[in-house]
Amino acid sequence: MAFDRAKEFCQERLEDIEDYLGGGVLPKIIGALVALYLGAAILIGWYWSGEPELSTLNDVISQHVSDDSKHKVVGVATTATLIHLSETLLDKPGGYITNDIFPPGLWLDNIKRWEFGVLVQVRDLARVMRQDMSRSQSQSIEDNDLKIAEPQFNFDNSSWAIPATESEYRRGIKALQSYTARLTGAEQPKAQFYARADNLVNWLTNVETRLGSLSQRLSESVGKRQLNTDLAGDPAAQESSHDQALQELKTPWLKVDDVFYEARGTAWSLIHVLKAIEVDFKPVLEDKNALVSLQQIIIELESTQESVWSPMVLNGSGFGLFANHSITMASYISRASAAIGDLRSLLQRG
Repeated sequence: MAFDRAKEFCQERLEDIEDYLGGGVLPKIIGALVALYLGAAILIGWYWSGEPELSTLNDVISQHVSDDSKHKVVGVATTATLIHLSETLLDKPGGYITNDIFPPGLWLDNIKRWEFGVLVQVRDLARVMRQDMSRSQSQSIEDNDLKIAEPQFNFDNSSWAIPATESEYRRGIKALQSYTARLTGAEQPKAQFYARADNLVNWLTNVETRLGSLSQRLSESVGKRQLNTDLAGDPAAQESSHDQALQELKTPWLKVDDVFYEARGTAWSLIHVLKAIEVDFKPVLEDKNALVSLQQIIIELESTQESVWSPMVLNGSGFGLFANHSITMASYISRASAAIGDLRSLLQRG
């Protein structure tokens, strides 16, 4: 009798549970879990979207060269800075986000463009170190470590598996660390870094064109009319396809913030590299009376790192009521680009 009552009680409870779940509680639980996940993703995404702070050159060198007596070896500052930029891409909050395929990383387009701006400068510096700064002349043999590092940083920046972008960039960092060890230690063959004016000019030429392109793209946030001057100054010049004489250029509304944050990442990385250049190329810069010119470029670029207090990148008209953050950024970038052109001219003079 007691068994029957227990059986009946269990059956009633099972029926109650079925009614409970069938009454819409399970969908509510699932909905609550989804809402919790999305809320957490938004908070984490906000944290991940923060841009890294500028680091001092002494801290950068100390992280990668343990022996204080080796800090002044020519090339150490530039190489340590290149490693620092690369590691920041991978080790900042959220890690490397460009190749994320799930929220919140999937949604964070601004920090992805910031990463791309830094990555372009990493690639450019790795290339000039391999081609110029580590070689005494055009017939010199390439450094084995830099020969590995440079192509690693040119790997697809959005690959998430087999192989992942992070693993390829880590291999490039490891090669740079090996180069640094040979630069400062007794390992054979010893690495070389040639701080010559012509090597610096080659890198500055590339930086000038990068900043010039960014300045144009930032200025197009409000739209601009531009005449075709592609063949100006050479009456015999030709082009493969003919563009319109007058063009209307305007950045798509959804791309305005992408260009802005790419410029922020570019400027952030250039500030670090130029401070390293100031140390490694100081005798060359002083000989050309160009040290103050380099320092002014750093000041212009540091202005691009001011906090953006608006919750979004504003795109007001040039003389309208609201700010235009892209135009403000373009003014700093264009001044830095012009100053780099002047610095390059100083270095090329005898």
